[in-house]
Amino acid sequence: MKRLLDTLPATWQGPRWWALLVLGLALGHATATVTQLSHWVLVPVTAAWLMMAHTLRWGARSPHPASRTWPWSLLPLILWGIYVYLADSFGIVDLGAVLFHLQAGISEHGGGERILVGLVYTLTMLPILASFTWLVRHDRRWRLVERLLALALLAANPLLYGIGQRGAAVVTEKGAWLDQRYVAPMILEAPKAPPNLLVLYLESLERTYADRQRFDDVYVPLGTLGDQGVVFEGVRQVDNTGWTMAGMIASQCGVPLMPAGLLHDSQLEPLERVVPGVNCLGDLLADQGYELTYMGGASKAFAGKGRFYQGHGFSRVLGRDDLTPRLRSPQDLNSWGLFDDDLYALTVEEIRRLDAQPGPWGLFNLSLATHPPYGYPPDECRERQGEFDGADILYSVECSARMAHDLVKRLAGEGLLENTLVVIASDHLSMRVSAWEQLTAGPRSNTFMLLGNDLTPRRMKVEASTMDILPTVLEAMGFTIDWHRAGLGVSLLSEEPTLIEEHGISTLNEQLKRETALHERLWQGLDIGGMAPDDVSSTPGEASLTPPKRE
Repeated sequence: MKRLLDTLPATWQGPRWWALLVLGLALGHATATVTQLSHWVLVPVTAAWLMMAHTLRWGARSPHPASRTWPWSLLPLILWGIYVYLADSFGIVDLGAVLFHLQAGISEHGGGERILVGLVYTLTMLPILASFTWLVRHDRRWRLVERLLALALLAANPLLYGIGQRGAAVVTEKGAWLDQRYVAPMILEAPKAPPNLLVLYLESLERTYADRQRFDDVYVPLGTLGDQGVVFEGVRQVDNTGWTMAGMIASQCGVPLMPAGLLHDSQLEPLERVVPGVNCLGDLLADQGYELTYMGGASKAFAGKGRFYQGHGFSRVLGRDDLTPRLRSPQDLNSWGLFDDDLYALTVEEIRRLDAQPGPWGLFNLSLATHPPYGYPPDECRERQGEFDGADILYSVECSARMAHDLVKRLAGEGLLENTLVVIASDHLSMRVSAWEQLTAGPRSNTFMLLGNDLTPRRMKVEASTMDILPTVLEAMGFTIDWHRAGLGVSLLSEEPTLIEEHGISTLNEQLKRETALHERLWQGLDIGGMAPDDVSSTPGEASLTPPKRE
């Protein structure tokens, strides 16, 4: 090792340029990740940093002795490391998602690959912190400005900015813009023969993949299904609806998922209930005599999924632990749980059971094949598409689209979809995947289509959000609801304008940062750090029974 070091130029044999190189590479990687530019940006950013260091002689010998002080910026740098890791993992960092998962429980999660990446990030932070400490201790100019730098790093970190902005809103105003537009979900009249309901959530399989110029034919199987039903083009994603639980709550409850608060009923246990203050699709259907089942390949304990469904009208909630013993090969799992071919085979069995009983039924299903960052395609897809390289998300998208298509065809062929509305939807837009640059190159929208129940096949261009799915599904099933509205959603089968059409998505997102009244409504009855139930102006079922206010 000594001989190798001896071959380097004299200027590179000391710690100065090694420390500067480490900091330059870290700055380049952070710039590329946060701005979502190509990772080749790392090269010019690092080069520019080293040129500045050379010109300004950062860390060079000076008459001032080295200091033993610890930089104030170490903690802000660690927080930035966390943010860069989240941006690298998910593409867009959603503070609400981070808080909710911490509150609802993150045990029994999958995605072991990201745990490994997190470990690499943690180990990488050590030389970064050591290099910065060396620079501050050996360059008096850096010591003089370092405290200001610490404040700047804290103020510029999007994670802390989001917390501060939300806290300022709570202190300064009683935000009720969204709550004033909330219409409590209510069925006024039911059809004589209510249809069954099958909801297929396709993990992260957004409609953006239907663009053949960017993604070739990977979406074609879903497009073929859509030709037989109603396809909605333009279902956008507002803030606090961009992860699985938030997406399901938006589409079933008509509201964004605002986390319960920094404090809740127990700091050592997950939330006991999930959005207990609002009625959702499951509550409404259970009141109409539906038997409801949820089935998902992942653990139902993760992120409060089981608690949500159990608390909103579902009699059977089946996750990885419930379904694994029923597999022919119980060891054939991915890091999250069941592969979709096994999940769909068990779904067929459950629908047969439900269909054999009197009364209407509803089954909600969540796939895994396209879960970021790479997807989990089963062997069934390898037989049709060839070997999976372990990274190409488009392979997984085509696989998931084909399996959903085949599942619907199989159920229809067995006569299990008579008098049944089939809903196919992505739970949310995809997070960072191998096709990230193509996905973010243009407008993005969620998958949402309706099949069956005598709907006239057509395509509808809308400006909507996943919150509009709840009233749309209710009306597609033949139910009559208040003013074509439920929650913050508007039926896309009606002529009523959606909130996005009236106010724009940027206005909705901006109001979400200020909203406190709807937040309290969601968690009414749950102790979230001092908020008592009577803090809510009115109770669900009684509140906002007038048309939403216009501006």
